[in-house]
Formats: sequence, structure tokens, C-alpha cells
Amino acid sequence: MAVGPGAAQATADRGAKPTVVLVHGAFADSGGWSGVTRQLLDDGYPVVAAANPLRGVAHDAAQVKALLQSIDGPIVLVGHSYGGSVISTAATGNPNVKALVYVAGLAPEKGESANELVSMFDGSTLPEALRPVPLLDGNVDLYIDQKLFHKQFGADVPAREAALMAVTQRPIMAAAGDEGAGEPAWRSIPTYHLIAERDVTIPPATQRFVAERANGVIKSVDASHAVFVSQPETTAAFIKRAARETA
Repeated sequence: MAVGPGAAQATADRGAKPTVVLVHGAFADSGGWSGVTRQLLDDGYPVVAAANPLRGVAHDAAQVKALLQSIDGPIVLVGHSYGGSVISTAATGNPNVKALVYVAGLAPEKGESANELVSMFDGSTLPEALRPVPLLDGNVDLYIDQKLFHKQFGADVPAREAALMAVTQRPIMAAAGDEGAGEPAWRSIPTYHLIAERDVTIPPATQRFVAERANGVIKSVDASHAVFVSQPETTAAFIKRAARETA
């Protein structure tokens, strides 16, 4: 298929560095990546912050997979928390995805659920912090109680910013936590794992377990679950490392 000069130039310009696709997890939204996005854009990386529906692994992965297929050239795919389950499934079979980066994230085996991994090791106080909201269709959405959000999700985030995050959090459907993941892309794509050592949502031991199982590159950081907000420079630098080493 012929490509006009304008499109060819755009492809050449974007081809210099891979596109970084950022996938948020539960109780967050794409705006939470703002600090990381700023760092990446300043260094010339094309960035897409995906809107993760948080309805279920298969549903969410299908949405992200469609987004990935619309992007030309190499991709570094990043997932925070439950977003790690989504990217693990969404990237399968896509040769443009050169690296998977898990930020305090889950990297499940086929059929393994988020709840299984979170409960595998002690340390998560998330169940006690959740506030269920029954939906008209019989499903249930889960929020983190706003009064507990700062301590639970981002203890190292300034209190005022954490309060805003609590108000704007997006719920996850309760059933999503019990849904088994699809075929894992981490079996064939290099992985990078940023482990938040003060995480009380996903135990650091779980993060380390999935990282070692995937034979991934590991970096530990003294941070809460919201490491991408509290330490955007560190998070962005780790993503750039994955890009340099794989794409």
C-alpha cells in the first residue's frame, strides 16, 4: 500500500522511539500517569494512556488489544496493579510489543486470578478498605473507602493529591478480581518489574514472585502502591530502560 509523504514522515519521526502505552489498574484512571507521561514526552517518547474499563480481564484486554493494533511500530506496554493482568493478556500475539513493564503489577499465569495472587502472601489490607456498590444488573463495583484511600493506595503521595485521587477513583467490578487471565504474553516478551516495597495493596512478595517466575528484570523502590504517582521520575526511567534494552 502506498504511503503519502506526510504519513511517511510521521512514521519516520515516531519510529525513533517506541510508543509507550500506559494501562492503569483499579481505583485509578489514565490521568494518574500524568507525571510519568510528562517525563516520557520530554524525552521524545510517543505516549498513549489507555482508559482501562475495569470490567473484567478478558473484556479489558480486548479493549487494550484493539488499541495496540492501531499503533504502528514498536510498543512498550506498561501496566500498574490489575493493569498488569490486562497487559499480560492483551499483548499476546502482537509482535510490535517489545517489552512489558509491570509497575507494582500482577503478571498472572493462564487461569490465575488477581485475587489469587494478592492473597498468595500476607500483607494486603485491601479487603478491609473496600466499599462495595451493588449495580442494577446484579454486579457489584468496588471502591476504596475515601477515608482509607491515602493509607491504602498511596501513603507516600501528598495528602491533598491523595484526596483528589480518592474522589476521582474508578471502580473495578468485583467479578474481575476472580476472573482467570488469558494466555500470558510474558512467556515470550521481555518483562520489567518495578516492585513497591511499601505496598499494602499488592504485597511486595507477590510482585517479586511474579517477576521471578517471568524471569524479568527487577527494580525495587521504597514506595507505596501508587509509586507511579509518588515517584514518576523513577517509574519513567525504568520504562525508558525497558525501551532502550528491547525496542
